[in-house]
Amino acid sequence: MNTPTANVSVHDVYLAKSRTAQFVRKTPLVESSLLTEKSGDNVYVKLENLQSTGSFKIRGAANKILSLTPEEFSRGVIAVSSGNHGKAVSFTAKMLGTKATICLSKRVPQNKVKAIQRLGAEIVIHGESYDESDTRARELEIERGLTQIHSFDDPWIIAGQGTIGVELLEDLPEVDTAIVPIQGGGLFNGIALALKAINPDLRMVGVTMDRAPVMYHSLEAGTPLDMEELPTLADALVGGIGGDLNKITFDLTRRHIDEYVLVSEEEIASAMVFMLKEHKVVVEGAGAVGVAALLHNKILNLGENAAVVVSGSGVDIEMIVDLVHGKLPYK
Repeated sequence: MNTPTANVSVHDVYLAKSRTAQFVRKTPLVESSLLTEKSGDNVYVKLENLQSTGSFKIRGAANKILSLTPEEFSRGVIAVSSGNHGKAVSFTAKMLGTKATICLSKRVPQNKVKAIQRLGAEIVIHGESYDESDTRARELEIERGLTQIHSFDDPWIIAGQGTIGVELLEDLPEVDTAIVPIQGGGLFNGIALALKAINPDLRMVGVTMDRAPVMYHSLEAGTPLDMEELPTLADALVGGIGGDLNKITFDLTRRHIDEYVLVSEEEIASAMVFMLKEHKVVVEGAGAVGVAALLHNKILNLGENAAVVVSGSGVDIEMIVDLVHGKLPYK
């Protein structure tokens, strides 16, 4: 089997699309009439919140686990997660018949912890941050001989996430701007690989919360950084990018990103409520950051056809109800 290198190619993305077809649902791309009216350009939302595990993460997790050797597969897998990746790894491991261990920090919301538990994975809760739980995962990887399923800095993961870009091109060949959540960079760069291979001039806009946006500050500094985590509605975007251990996504992001946008907690909350009211779908904070940027006029001159990736649905319904009533947990 071909092994993707740090120079992940669009060919790797198409191989991932074929390999993961049994696990991955082709998600809808729908026009958002209000966002189109507001911007004056055609705006479409890619609803990865309707994916089989509730987020895009199944694409990369399945592609990676399906790449394992029989020996690696038999020993089991381990992942560190802020929730969605752990769920995707657990789901794929259960379907294929191997054991999954998921390391989570104490900050991971309980709805995501319970979702992973229901899939039969062993859960290890350690530390106050993603990076602290990552340290424990690396220890267990060595102690137990497990294979790490990295959440972003892995060529198989990046290629898997890039299948979203292939679907965008199938449904909207005229797309000229893609608006994608970013933190670690696996999703952003996978999509960029697919889209820019067809249209090098396509505009890639990365969006994240303004609370500890580590990739944003790393790009400004010219080197991968470590930052303290802060609580945020966009909890699926928390965590570092691997600091000086980052092998792939930092350099790929420097190559692919055309614009970086930060959004506030208030803006994220308004986007979550907007998606519920206008599109009748539940969207978590991380999944709503691109919509937030559009609602609050943070991305101008979209071009004729813009697609914004709505990456996941993992939020407690009680949180959504609070936001509808104007109760904001973080300011």
